[in-house]
Amino acid sequence: MEAQALVRLLLTLAVPVLVLLAISQLLDSRTRQQRSRRPLQTTPLKNVVINDPAVVRRMLIDHADAFSNRPKAAFPENFGGTHSINSVPYGPTWRALRGNLIAGIFHATRLGVLAPLQREAVEGLVAGLSSSITGRRCSAEAVVVRDHLHAAVFTLVARMCLGDECPSGLNEREALALETVATLLRHLQPAVQAHPPHHHRQGQATTLWHGAGGIRCYVDSLLDLHVPNNNDDVATMTATGSKRPLTDREMVRLVFEFLGANTVSVVSCVEWTLAHLVIHPEVQDKLHHEITSGSHDHDLISGDRLRRLPYLHAAILESLRLHPPVSLILRNVDAYDLAVLGGGGAPATPADEGGTRPVCVIINVGKVGRDRSVWTDPSEFCPERFLASGEAQGVGPMAGPKEIRMLPFGAGRRYCPGVEVAMIHVGYFLAALVRDFEWALPVDGHSIDLTEKHGFFMLMKTPLRARVTPRHHVC
Repeated sequence: MEAQALVRLLLTLAVPVLVLLAISQLLDSRTRQQRSRRPLQTTPLKNVVINDPAVVRRMLIDHADAFSNRPKAAFPENFGGTHSINSVPYGPTWRALRGNLIAGIFHATRLGVLAPLQREAVEGLVAGLSSSITGRRCSAEAVVVRDHLHAAVFTLVARMCLGDECPSGLNEREALALETVATLLRHLQPAVQAHPPHHHRQGQATTLWHGAGGIRCYVDSLLDLHVPNNNDDVATMTATGSKRPLTDREMVRLVFEFLGANTVSVVSCVEWTLAHLVIHPEVQDKLHHEITSGSHDHDLISGDRLRRLPYLHAAILESLRLHPPVSLILRNVDAYDLAVLGGGGAPATPADEGGTRPVCVIINVGKVGRDRSVWTDPSEFCPERFLASGEAQGVGPMAGPKEIRMLPFGAGRRYCPGVEVAMIHVGYFLAALVRDFEWALPVDGHSIDLTEKHGFFMLMKTPLRARVTPRHHVC
């Protein structure tokens, strides 16, 4: 019970810390903007913005070696000297951290094991939304979708991260907003010690839930992980001291990265897609027809069933094209490396840079997905473009090696490792929400505001408010 309390503390503290992260990122962004307005000779880091899909492909695919390092992210002081997978420099440590994630909970052969957790999260969301609708003073009262969606997704991601020790039915509003990051760090070590000692856990990995067929939660994999010491290559690590376990601070940062990125990316995509379905009821009708045709309630929430819903997949891809979860991709390079791109829309590099001045390359992901040379009516929401015979037939969430037309989850070596899990999560939640509820404009006359909130994640500036009506089979 004590371990569960400590885990709950870890989870509830995630929210205020993630807020600190967002503020820190925003301040860092504003600092860079202020510096970019100064004369060139006083600017320590030159920013270069790239929107051309062809140049982006040359950067991230053809010249991946030169364009694989990201700027060090701003972070609260207590986490100084640590990295997330997103920020760690390209090299042995990055390969160890990323490999642990891909070989574990994000491995393609293990995704089916997550289905029970996904089903519980979706059923909880539908039940909570139904209860909220029933308790409205007026049947036409609008619902703030994000309030319900965020809690459901966070609970799912937290259970993936912390396994059986994570209580179900978590509510982020339990967050201890006044606690500091230092308090969290003091509580992490007892939580780690609550697990069986490492040397007793070989072959006895904790699973996401009790019973056979489960997989280890993310925290357990971090407890067992060893990373290169002194930048040794992973392949040459031996038991003589060239590898080391993660520190407490490193594990905390990786946990926050897992909770934050996997929650917000799914919430963002589902909310944006629902907003477009409210604006385009004809698309919503097509989607509802596809979801309910020839299916029974018990087999909707399954990976096999989702793969047989091409229009749902197309709607999700169109939403990701217009509103990628992360709006910018940043790379740190030398001016010489930038010059190797050459021509074809690549930015010119001043001769007086000498090839040594650091350059921050900023890829505007949103503009790449709306490039008029690639897309017809790029600002319009049109899922049909991703269907067979459509202009985007064959284009998926992962950018291909030969052509980049959109990159909502990045491209090249540092693409998002959680792309497949995120797509399944989004499909589960959207399929259930469209199957069980009709989504319409509020009767108070308010339109849907599609203004984007500028920050690390591309969320709706004004959370979606919609009139939500249960369909005939939902009580």
